[in-house]
Amino acid sequence: MKVFFGVIAFSILCTSAMAQNITGTWRYMDDKTGEAKGIVKIEQQSDGSYAGTALKATPRAGYTPKEFCTNCPAPYTNKPIIGMKVISGLKSSDEVNYNDGKIIDPVSGKIYRLKGKLSANDKKLFLRGYIGVSAVGRNQTWLRVE
Repeated sequence: MKVFFGVIAFSILCTSAMAQNITGTWRYMDDKTGEAKGIVKIEQQSDGSYAGTALKATPRAGYTPKEFCTNCPAPYTNKPIIGMKVISGLKSSDEVNYNDGKIIDPVSGKIYRLKGKLSANDKKLFLRGYIGVSAVGRNQTWLRVE
């Protein structure tokens, strides 16, 4: 009987751990001020990787969001930021870690390598954008939109 309940408990734990993923809608925050900057929807692609699309930019005191990606390289040049795929190629390495992605900063026009980690409660996504090595980059914490 103990073995039976142990197997059931193990199955439930495995199922809940595997159910966690980054698909959904996320509020991204300014890594310097902590203010909300906008909303991105992350979806799993047919190849198993994840991509994120900008859904909304949040106006803040003293800042009007840009409408177009004027400093961005092709194919993003002069494209509307809302609706733009800002994350691409992000892959899951296990239930909570993601790597090998790219993220574009539509304000600066720079493209960074991207890795991330999902919090244990599935409510925060810790992202690191970097050039070259991970030690040279920026962190952001994104919050899941319920």
